Amino acid sequence: MPNQSLNNSWRAQAQSFGRILLYQGDITILDTDAIVNAANSSLLGGGGVDGAIHRAGGPQILDECRRLRAGHYGKGLRTGEAVITTGGRLSAKHVIHTVGPVWNGGHKQEPELLANCYRNSLRVAAENGLHSIAFPGISTGIYGYPKPEATTVAVREVLAFLEAHAQPAEVVFVVFDAENKRLYERELTAKTLA
Repeated sequence: MPNQSLNNSWRAQAQSFGRILLYQGDITILDTDAIVNAANSSLLGGGGVDGAIHRAGGPQILDECRRLRAGHYGKGLRTGEAVITTGGRLSAKHVIHTVGPVWNGGHKQEPELLANCYRNSLRVAAENGLHSIAFPGISTGIYGYPKPEATTVAVREVLAFLEAHAQPAEVVFVVFDAENKRLYERELTAKTLA
């Protein structure tokens, strides 16, 4: 069972930028309606954030992912697409899985594919009536997307979506370290005060 004191304390530590919150810590403890999983195309778990979400959420998430693979996503989830499953044992009710691009110098449509990850995850959240969603830094781990450029794409796409849609009402950017936090603070301050 999730630790409720951890779930409630993260908001007190988050910085607010209107409908966007910035939180440094563990995405798996958040009690948002959904957390986004930086998944691989197999949908069957992996390392990094993907592995942490599957471990914390338990077998229900993997079971639903297997059902998705047995159905419409037989060849896996394509880069930029997003699908929703249960949150299993997570405090978040749902997990939205999206596959980020592997960085190849920016010459293989990586910015557009990364933008699609954010757009499609937000669209899935809105279609499912979700009030809140939390994003990790998609593609910035083993996929090698440069963090400054990834931050710019993430903030731009979320702000554009929120401007055009009432739901989700709240988006949380979850960062793991101080370097990423500074990048998001700079980008959010520049864009939300512009």
